[in-house]
Amino acid sequence: MSKADELIGAAVEALAREDEAAFDSAAAFLADRDDADRVLVEAVTRAISGLWRDGWQPADVVRIAARRLTDWHGQVAADLIAWELRAYAPATVDERWRDQLAGLEAAVWWKGGYLAARQARDGAGRLSTVSGVLELLGLLTGLPRLESLSPQPGAARRTVRARPHAVSEKTFARVRALLAKAESTPYEAEAETFTSAAQSLMAKYSIDAAMLDARPGEGAAPAGIRIGIDAPYEQPKAVLLNLIAEANRCRVIWSKELGFATVLGFSADLSWVEVLFTSLLVQAQTALVNSGTKKHGTGRSRNKAFRQSFLSAFASRIGERLAETTAAAVAQESASRGTDLVPVLAAREQEVEQAVERMFPNLVSHSVRTSWDREGWAAGRTAADQASLGTRDR
Repeated sequence: MSKADELIGAAVEALAREDEAAFDSAAAFLADRDDADRVLVEAVTRAISGLWRDGWQPADVVRIAARRLTDWHGQVAADLIAWELRAYAPATVDERWRDQLAGLEAAVWWKGGYLAARQARDGAGRLSTVSGVLELLGLLTGLPRLESLSPQPGAARRTVRARPHAVSEKTFARVRALLAKAESTPYEAEAETFTSAAQSLMAKYSIDAAMLDARPGEGAAPAGIRIGIDAPYEQPKAVLLNLIAEANRCRVIWSKELGFATVLGFSADLSWVEVLFTSLLVQAQTALVNSGTKKHGTGRSRNKAFRQSFLSAFASRIGERLAETTAAAVAQESASRGTDLVPVLAAREQEVEQAVERMFPNLVSHSVRTSWDREGWAAGRTAADQASLGTRDR
């Protein structure tokens, strides 16, 4: 082991025991070494490779870095993930990983040593840059194992049907465009028109996929995605995601400490759950901002209780509306096809439940408690009644 490796180890150990003086000392010695850039980047790269084996994906790593440290650490994580993934042939990296890299705008943008390039981009001192990368390394080496949702880089195999029944890019682009218009228009009737069209597309796609899977030898297995649940008010946001997922035959497992939820289901349903959750969060946030500041009679702010109750009521009412519209959609499609779709869709739900049991054998449920504010609850239900679900409301 080189002296630089010893300094890195000492710094990480100091972080673990929260010994600030020892960390600063090790970081300062490391910053003065000519080989610091190489050995530190290699250490972070090894840690990232280990996380792939432990079930983590690029978006998960960047999210936890920004959540537990800072946005800067998230940017560095994205940079070094792009660096690590250069080692794999493109055909052996799962398509979902490539989508995540694109979404993160992760790329090897520097030439030469990374620390020097990062330092120049930030206008920071060398010791500050080295310390920040060491903090990221300390975080990455202490993360828990996750459930594997996709092949590790180097192990993926691209085939013609690598993503059976996944939403086509053309369909998904149309759905996103419709929802973007729904979120931006100030007119409720226009928003409803746009989102109704979006839901019609996705509902038909999902049922078509279910019918294809019902054929002998054609069935796709349930898959999984992770969706970030950001502060503030993570609990009602997680409840909202859960209710959206239930209405679309998916299951949600919330990992509160890690800042995300795992959603299990079939591909078309997962795509719609993610898009609808994002859209409804935008609509809820807009309605929440428009509700203004709330105070007690004494003048003391009650914003927190109001907003918590608002979002909880919003989620509850959205869940009721989704359950109603989903049942109506299934009945309509059954009538138009002359086939009872309920048994087919129930069989898919059972497959998802079995996938949950396999992947999370020790899953524990907890009751949900929330703050209560009468005005916030009433306002949240009203906002949910006015929200566009991407369905034809009755």
